[in-house]
Amino acid sequence: MSAMAGLKPQHFLWRMEGRVAVVQLDRPDRKNPLTFESYAELRDTFRALPYADDVDAVVFLPNGGNFCSGGDVHDIIGPLVGMDMKGLLAFTRMTGDLVKAMIACNKPIIAAVDGVAVGAGAIIAMAADLRLATPEAKTAFLFTRVGLAGCDMGACAMLPRIIGQGRAAELLYTGRSMSAEEGERWGFFNRLVAADALETEALDMAARIAAGPTFAHGITKTQLNQEWSMGLEQAIEAEAQAQAICMQTRDFERAYRAFVAKEKPVFEGN
Repeated sequence: MSAMAGLKPQHFLWRMEGRVAVVQLDRPDRKNPLTFESYAELRDTFRALPYADDVDAVVFLPNGGNFCSGGDVHDIIGPLVGMDMKGLLAFTRMTGDLVKAMIACNKPIIAAVDGVAVGAGAIIAMAADLRLATPEAKTAFLFTRVGLAGCDMGACAMLPRIIGQGRAAELLYTGRSMSAEEGERWGFFNRLVAADALETEALDMAARIAAGPTFAHGITKTQLNQEWSMGLEQAIEAEAQAQAICMQTRDFERAYRAFVAKEKPVFEGN
């Protein structure tokens, strides 16, 4: 199985904290916009994660007080204006593939949002499994403000499931900024954290997840996403099969033996 510890991406920062991968965009002077290259490299990295035995969780951190300012105006928006339909569709499919890769990566992802998280930056936070934010975080799905539809990279499917149809519709039609307080109240953010504690809180959360039954966490992520399109009976049957698979793991046996011995289980992910 592949190892990600030695990964040296060219277009974003990557480091390992134990078995937690840490990702940061690396253009803090511009509030960390995405480029064609960083989109593609992030997509390819998340696509590789299902096969990485040395990564059990991912933390997406801000850099320089901001999370991500979306697609770079000069590097992306300008060239898009001059593209034909074939080129435009190739781009929008590529950006959507980043979200698909995050969903399918089999690892829990924590987004730690500070400052600006707008456009594709808001989408990356949305596509994470868990979200922390500072009180200063400003999240905007601002596509309508640049003359585009709100249906970008899965927003019309995913955002209503997180915050509700009416709230999602307001953000996607107006492009306005969602405050951190609104985001927490609406369920977009799991909780708010002071800026100087954000990285520590996110890494601690990821470490706790990575210390758990990580094979089973992968099953949980799969079911959370696949059950969107299932009927209730199909979902219950899928969970029965998934749980029976987890009951064959050694971690399940470890938990039982630790309970009997009145000890804390030590999970190994198999």
